[in-house]
Amino acid sequence: MRFWLILNVAKLQKKRLADLEEIRQVLTRYWGHSEFRPLQEEIIQSVLQEKDTLALMPTGGGKSITFQVPSLVMDGICLVITPLIALMKDQVDQLTRRKIKAVAIHSGMTRHEIDVTLDNCIFGDFKFLYLSPERLATDIFQVRVRQMNVNLIAVDEAHCISQWGYDFRPSYLEISALREILEGVPVLALTATATPEVCEDIQERLSFREKNLLQMSFDRENLTYLVRPTEDKIRELTAIVKKLKGSGIVYTRNRRRSREISQLLNEGGVTADFYHAGLKQGIRDERQQGWTRNRFRVMVATNAFGMGIDKPDVRFVIHLEIPDGPEAYFQEAGRAGRDGKKSWAILLYTPSDKRLIEQRIEVNFPGIPKIREVYKALCNYLQVPLGSGKGQQYDFEMGEFLHRYRLNAMVAHSALNILSREGYLTLTESFHNPSRIKFLVEREGLYSFQVSHSDFDGFIKLLLRSYSGLFTQYVKVDETFLARRSGIPMERVCSYLTTLSSRQIINYIPRKEIPVVTFMEERLEEKNLLISPERYHFRRTRYEYRIREMLRYASSESLCRNQFLLSYFGQLDTPRCGRCDVCRAGDRMDPGSKESRMIREKIEELLSHDDRTLGEILHDSGFEAEKLLPVLQWMVEQEEVQREKNLKLRWKGSRS
Repeated sequence: MRFWLILNVAKLQKKRLADLEEIRQVLTRYWGHSEFRPLQEEIIQSVLQEKDTLALMPTGGGKSITFQVPSLVMDGICLVITPLIALMKDQVDQLTRRKIKAVAIHSGMTRHEIDVTLDNCIFGDFKFLYLSPERLATDIFQVRVRQMNVNLIAVDEAHCISQWGYDFRPSYLEISALREILEGVPVLALTATATPEVCEDIQERLSFREKNLLQMSFDRENLTYLVRPTEDKIRELTAIVKKLKGSGIVYTRNRRRSREISQLLNEGGVTADFYHAGLKQGIRDERQQGWTRNRFRVMVATNAFGMGIDKPDVRFVIHLEIPDGPEAYFQEAGRAGRDGKKSWAILLYTPSDKRLIEQRIEVNFPGIPKIREVYKALCNYLQVPLGSGKGQQYDFEMGEFLHRYRLNAMVAHSALNILSREGYLTLTESFHNPSRIKFLVEREGLYSFQVSHSDFDGFIKLLLRSYSGLFTQYVKVDETFLARRSGIPMERVCSYLTTLSSRQIINYIPRKEIPVVTFMEERLEEKNLLISPERYHFRRTRYEYRIREMLRYASSESLCRNQFLLSYFGQLDTPRCGRCDVCRAGDRMDPGSKESRMIREKIEELLSHDDRTLGEILHDSGFEAEKLLPVLQWMVEQEEVQREKNLKLRWKGSRS
């Protein structure tokens, strides 16, 4: 028995060594890189050792590599859970271009498409299945996933599973049930921004067998954070953009304003364009490519601009309004300077922003009666009868809906978000869903049809020459391409496809670009719509906390900007950056001053009895955060206080 154990341990160690050699070969073969970025290899090794792993990597750190590479080394298929349809499509397209078989299941697909896709994941040699968390609870998925050889569950945007996080989605809670179905399959959870409490919550809710957090430092030494107080944000913006060199992003919360600011920059001699979710996908793609290829310098955008940005030489990111929290700001600002060269993250601030934030809180959390009103209007608009609709998808024209029921756009959108967080429905943003076809007949049956319908023979041959895989899976087709290649009008191409579909030769799903509402529960009478007041107030309180932290960041004149953001994410052992506007102004509290000594004594008094979190110290000390945090940071630097692994602070002297 002992010999058998030694032999198997030796085999396992040899396999792991082979895996570690193989991952570098995979990286080179498919991505053309000879070396991994920081932390990537450690995460991959953890996955190959079948450990549940939480990877905390900033935006642009190369998170996808950490599950794609090990899954290619292992037998079986990787499930990738992500809420972002655009990200799914982007990554599937990238993998396909690298000759790696990957598919996605998302809103906008027919049941037959989903059925075929799941069959291919069971019986084909696909390596990646991307799907939204809402799909996990469906009967069709739960039956089929048991038949798949799953090697890894990769959870992107993992902070969405935590109610402490800034983007909680109840559908993420289904992942824990998936783990029971796929017993023994490891989980890799990935996020770019999470506080210590969120990191703890993620691991607990994903049922980690043991805690395992791998994280990169949040410190970006090449990125300078600045806050510019101003009474005229547009004039200040124009002056900054003209002074700075290179390309940049200007974030604004308003679609109409993005267009206006872009126009003003162009009139001022700065080449710019605008981007928001209301634009057609083709226009968005064209503008993103134009900016990436430096056809114009500045992209003025809402927060819809972010996914898939692959431009390392962004020199500045400017925010015209205060973001909803440090997580959002850190992620968006972090799109600057990914090449490691000096870059700028600038927030424009005016005292009136405080009043606007109060208004934003009210808009983002309309009262429960208003939420019920929007729910009733939505059900009526989509013609969903009482007691039905569960699992059904509906195309949704937001503009027409708002006009018909005379609803405020921001209030209605916020109400729909709350209904989504309560688990009643999901709403996807508009995305381009191209046309797809699949042959429903076998080759022999198709040949017989061609012989008896010679007028379709040439077009069918065109399809077979232009696309592969048409008999086994749904394949994206481009009617314009087919028209150009055949020399016939596009209207006739569409007519051919429609007729072949009506005759059950193919299944043709025409392209569309429209948001989709999916009902997770049957329609209820609005009076029976249960919205937990406790959860509602909890989320509102958390939102208020995050946005007020951003207000404190913007208005403080004594806290190092870099230290502020790092301390928010639990990183207290970083010295002042020396680069931000606060550091350059020299407004650091003198450690020898009377007030500083009082704060130090209070911190020592609190910690001399037991370890405490930063929040507990702030609450119990009685001092304002702007005054206490610089002193506490100094004490950490002087090694009077140390941060423990459980994220509490410990006094290094003796305790009474």
